[in-house]
Amino acid sequence: MGANAVLKSRMDELGLTQEELAGRMNAALAEITGKAGDVCARTIRNLLNGTSRRPIGRTCAALERVFDCPVEDLGFSAPRSMHHPQEDPVRRRTFIASATGTAAAAVPLVTQRRAVGMSDVARAADGMNALVDADDRQGGHADLEKAAVQGRDSVLELQQRNAGERVRRALYALAAEYSTIAAWSCIDARNLDQAQRHLNESATYAGLSQDGTTEMRVWVNLSMLAYQRQNWPEALAAAQAAQASSAARRDPFFDSLGRVRVALAYAALGDGHAGLRSLGSAQDTFTRVADRDRPRWTAFYGQAELDHLAAIVQFNSGRHPHAEALAHRALTRIPSAFRRNRALATAQLALAQLHQGEAEQATASATDVFTIMGGGQLPGRMRTLIGDFHRGLFVMAPSASYARDWADRMRTEWSRA
Repeated sequence: MGANAVLKSRMDELGLTQEELAGRMNAALAEITGKAGDVCARTIRNLLNGTSRRPIGRTCAALERVFDCPVEDLGFSAPRSMHHPQEDPVRRRTFIASATGTAAAAVPLVTQRRAVGMSDVARAADGMNALVDADDRQGGHADLEKAAVQGRDSVLELQQRNAGERVRRALYALAAEYSTIAAWSCIDARNLDQAQRHLNESATYAGLSQDGTTEMRVWVNLSMLAYQRQNWPEALAAAQAAQASSAARRDPFFDSLGRVRVALAYAALGDGHAGLRSLGSAQDTFTRVADRDRPRWTAFYGQAELDHLAAIVQFNSGRHPHAEALAHRALTRIPSAFRRNRALATAQLALAQLHQGEAEQATASATDVFTIMGGGQLPGRMRTLIGDFHRGLFVMAPSASYARDWADRMRTEWSRA
């Protein structure tokens, strides 16, 4: 006697607990016989641990209905009355009649849509990870938002099929992730009203998923959106919610991410001391981060991104030399694949240099932004930084030759579709 690994694997695929499988088998028996079934969790344990290798006919009928396959494919020996060719068109009706009585033969079989399992979740997650890769390279754009919305709709369509509780929660988490990608694309493109709508949906799906990491991501993006709207109190409140999330309590990685968002909000509010304290705690917490599997979207946050965000905190706190040093350090660490993040850190470097009176050096740094983006369209958030630099440069050195050269280059890049 041994455990039935095949049945366990099929249950895991559908995300079914023992209690859920018992409930589905009882529902199947009710459809077949018109009477409530009496399968319980103990029945399922016996099927799993090998005690029941040749279940009775009623149990086999329910198993076939739930898993939509012969009981032999679930690791069981079928009763003699079931030994019919698998493709015989009358096989299932003959078996059900013999297993549950002649009355069952008069009950039509209900054609069900294929059940959704964890393999479907994995495929949907692969599609989402491809969108994250696209965002790393190019930043937010209309096609990325459209693809994310399509991915979300596909996941919600899967929710309409037969699925276990674990699978349903995973699908809601994916719907939240896709909606968050759509929102982030809008944030990056500075389409902030549309981003708000996507994030409202994402918050709903994240709550239904009961997944702490997904909820953490939504809070972080809500803080980012409020930051872009210059609603500093809301940015702080959302960042504090992220810091207080269950994901942050369990993992120093997410704790550090929440704390640095708090630091950014404090600095933007003009409370530089609080911002620098939160930044320090974010940096200290990050030193305790251990290598472990995390969602693909978290790949952007490492020591390089922490240095980049720290440069922004220092800049907004009026500590421009510190901001320049941290921006330089970030650029030595940001992987080349993260093209958009490298360009943003370079724009931040240019601003820090400009605010120290180094206008010519700052202009050279700002020009590097266009080189890094490789002629691609600049996301709206990057355009905002470049616009801030442009205005500051022409206040400081309006007649310098390098400023005129910059203006010519900027007009060319700005006009790209």
